[in-house]
Amino acid sequence: MNLNDTAISPVFPFAALVGQPPLQQALLLAAIDPGLGGVLVTGPRGTAKSTAARAIAELLPEGRLVTLPLGASEEQLIGTLDIESALRDGGVKFSPGLIAKAHQGVLYVDEVNLLPNPLVDQLLDVAASGVNTVERDGISHRHEARLVLIGTMNPEEGELRPQLLDRFGLAVELGNCFDASVRQQIVKARLAFDADPHAFRARHANEQAALGRRIHEARAALASLDFDDAVHARVSELCIAAQVDGLRADLVMLRAARALAAFDGAGVVGVEHVERVADSVLKHRRRAHDTPHAAHEPEPSSRQQANDSDWGYLPPEPVETATVKNVRPLQPKKV
Repeated sequence: MNLNDTAISPVFPFAALVGQPPLQQALLLAAIDPGLGGVLVTGPRGTAKSTAARAIAELLPEGRLVTLPLGASEEQLIGTLDIESALRDGGVKFSPGLIAKAHQGVLYVDEVNLLPNPLVDQLLDVAASGVNTVERDGISHRHEARLVLIGTMNPEEGELRPQLLDRFGLAVELGNCFDASVRQQIVKARLAFDADPHAFRARHANEQAALGRRIHEARAALASLDFDDAVHARVSELCIAAQVDGLRADLVMLRAARALAAFDGAGVVGVEHVERVADSVLKHRRRAHDTPHAAHEPEPSSRQQANDSDWGYLPPEPVETATVKNVRPLQPKKV
């Protein structure tokens, strides 16, 4: 476990991140409304996934980053109950896990696709509900766990099951940068930070402070923002076009649009806010056969379904038929 401490290890400022607008937006939305269910960041090595996670943690109230080790057990994650103490004294003695330590901060899970599925399932439960429940032998303990879950993965090392993918609120896919000017900006910023972290941070102090205030104000404004019929209609249209399963995408898109409107200081949630968050909500939920006109296409036939699921399946092809006239019935051969 690593708890972030800028006094010991200065953090690259969020305001100085270059070339990652979709990632920055997704992290800001999750910071404003942790109930979105976490952010999944996919991409190759060296795309600053962990740098961005540390940077957003610094902007949160506690400024805390907790890193989940790859080999962590369930007890390390959710905490433990002292059953003997409960039976002897009648009270629950709870030893906090990493989830409790990440309350009001960021829980960072690198290579989330390599964790056992039950652990990922528990993480996503907590991220969406804001509550961690520990149960042992009929004894239970619940505690608040309002945290921003950030999971990162390299798709080359394996995928998450679709059921788990869908439960991440937002997803961002990073790629290698092939724009020379952007690469130079990123490298120059990193070299300047490494040469003198404190001076570099001082140059971005005002921007960092402004971001922190905007997150705080946006959190306070969430409850006052509602959705009109035009917003609901656009969310439904986008989710139907993407052929998502269930209604989780609709709910996440509405919450993400509301968080963005709050961050913008808007008085209402508008269709433009929906448009700006749609990609990060739908990216990991779209069906493989989705097309821009998928909403208007009929359901796939059984032949199409077989072709989608069976590798090497060859559909039957129609052949011409001919009418045969004057066919005599087959007579048994005489012996």
